[in-house]
Amino acid sequence: MINDHLSYQGRSLRILPGKLLLGPTGRRLFVDYLEKEPGFSGRIDFIHTINLTGLFRIRCTAVNSYEEAETTWYPSMLVMKLDNPKVSLTETKFVTWDDCAVSCQRWVNKTSQPMELKLEVEAALCETGVDAGTGCLTLVSPKTEHGFAVGAAIRSDIGLEKGPLRVEPGESVEFVVAAAVGNLEVEDLGSIARRAVDFFADGVDYIARHNEEYESFFRDVPYFESNDMVLNKTWHYRWFVLRHNLAQPDYGFLQGMVMYEGRSHKKSKRPLSSSGWGFAKLINLSTPLHLTDMRWHGSRQIAYDMIRNMVSNVEENGLFCCAYVDRRLHSFANYGVWAIYQFYLVDGSKEFVKELLPRLKDVVANETRVYSRDDYLQIEVKHNRTGKEYQPSYWYFHGFPDNPKDPAGYTPLKRVDRSVYHFKNVLGLARLCRAVGDPDYAMYEQEAEEIKQDILNKMWDPETEFFYDLHHETDAKAMVKNIVGVYPHWAAITGKEHLGGLRKLFDPAYFHTACPFPSVARDCRAYRPEGGWMGRLIKGRNGCVWCGPSWPYTTGVAIDAIGIESKRNGHCFDKEFAYYLREYSLQHFRDRDLAKPYLVEHYHGETGEPISDEPDYNHSFYIDLIMSHVAGITFAENGISFDPIDVGLEYFILDRVRIGSDTYRITFKAQGCLDPRAAELEEGYNVYRNGVRIHGRGN
Repeated sequence: MINDHLSYQGRSLRILPGKLLLGPTGRRLFVDYLEKEPGFSGRIDFIHTINLTGLFRIRCTAVNSYEEAETTWYPSMLVMKLDNPKVSLTETKFVTWDDCAVSCQRWVNKTSQPMELKLEVEAALCETGVDAGTGCLTLVSPKTEHGFAVGAAIRSDIGLEKGPLRVEPGESVEFVVAAAVGNLEVEDLGSIARRAVDFFADGVDYIARHNEEYESFFRDVPYFESNDMVLNKTWHYRWFVLRHNLAQPDYGFLQGMVMYEGRSHKKSKRPLSSSGWGFAKLINLSTPLHLTDMRWHGSRQIAYDMIRNMVSNVEENGLFCCAYVDRRLHSFANYGVWAIYQFYLVDGSKEFVKELLPRLKDVVANETRVYSRDDYLQIEVKHNRTGKEYQPSYWYFHGFPDNPKDPAGYTPLKRVDRSVYHFKNVLGLARLCRAVGDPDYAMYEQEAEEIKQDILNKMWDPETEFFYDLHHETDAKAMVKNIVGVYPHWAAITGKEHLGGLRKLFDPAYFHTACPFPSVARDCRAYRPEGGWMGRLIKGRNGCVWCGPSWPYTTGVAIDAIGIESKRNGHCFDKEFAYYLREYSLQHFRDRDLAKPYLVEHYHGETGEPISDEPDYNHSFYIDLIMSHVAGITFAENGISFDPIDVGLEYFILDRVRIGSDTYRITFKAQGCLDPRAAELEEGYNVYRNGVRIHGRGN
């Protein structure tokens, strides 16, 4: 089980010590953080970051504080234990996929006096009552700004909702409290209460049942094991991150399953409000990154829903956009069409492609219409719309002024990242058209070639060997080495004459830091690995400023580029790929400690210190690096090939890989490997399809 691979003692927010984190999430119900006390109080959120503040708590007359309690985080649950001269408490709490917040508690009264346990509901913001049919305590919120009211129904298995429980000296007691939460626009309070009652219907081991249900997502995950614990742990953690951010609002603009960029609510905690910046929504920048990994999940329905949500939500210019359930927001630059094509290569459903194709054609046409002018390159006017705000090249032509918010010092740019995304989208559309026999493929192939030539001919500087953003009118190069300068290598449009650009990643004068890769090279005058602008924290200490901090978002892309170029050039960068993959993996753990899984949005570009604090953040890919490069699964228009990168492993096993209707197993065992875990493996690199070896090359 996933709980066997991941746990964390005392897991809490870095910036709010003692605020406990919870791994499992429901379709709509999730936890930002919990107070260290029995029950569900803290910051409990619904659909988006609709702060409910709490649902219920258990008060004990013998306990004034739980600070001395020990907590253990698992992906599926949180366990709290308190053992002192007065009481012994063990609590296991979790959120079910069916949106029930559940607390299973066992108390022992170690005093010489009776003690009382009392259930308290969070009534400060809600009307309270009792459901006549079920006896549940009920709560109803005012209507939130998203257009719905939230309802909750709370029930225990020993009648705590009816009154306090007296526990005599030496006596022990066990009970479970379940709080079902729902959207009163699509269900009534009675049906919500029925879910709370039904939770107890089976009379089984509720923790075991929940863990089994939670594990269902991971049963469809490919099996990966190697002799490197760093890779193994990161593999399991990244699949947890995907599950943790999976949601199913089934309301308004978000129907079916969608994946969020994160669960953290960064600013306001005003009750019943989602004001401030929250990541719990459809963000079209990150959905393609999610799909890059989720294409390897065995449940295709999840990816189908994710894609349909992305494709059905477009802004006024006809581009994929961000969305809450009740409103659509602006668009970010993204490689959504290419990600859909990559999913198709694994999935193989032509009918699904045909369903999507008209909308994908519109989106690609609108990318050209809105962002291109006198050539095929894409102009970005608003620096935050590529998801890389305050990258210094926008201010290069004005000498990096002290105030970046003054429009007089700012220049729109033909951006490398947006142009490469556009190239990949057009090429992906061409290949989807070809796959289903749509004759437009030839037109899109020609357009992709034109974009490629503009990137190579205009953005490449042979003297300094790098790809640069351009002035939107003059095509003058903004001589700032942003991390996006390696994107053409990621798109595989470069030749040997361009490899000097990729080598900048390995050079301490540019991008090779103790925390690779900084968002801009060290030789830029605006380079600030701690964030901020020219020494000033213009967005606060945790704000996004792409002038030196390191982002997993672009680190994953850069490592993918290294792997792609290595295999295109005789495996010349295999050692570099192995090094940076391991460094990237270690970034997933607080203090590089494998016992502390904790990935956030961005890090100090020199030291690796977490700058922001959005645990289990989800706007990068990792699984695909293992699948495509370590295991070597490579797709081309003429089929699948197998070309692994040597990352120094003694052995690995990759199993339960579904591609189309086939199941693949890939193994590697180095010559002379004595690891008993690899005893049954054949030596060398071997590929099995449906149990039959189809590829083996020895050592």
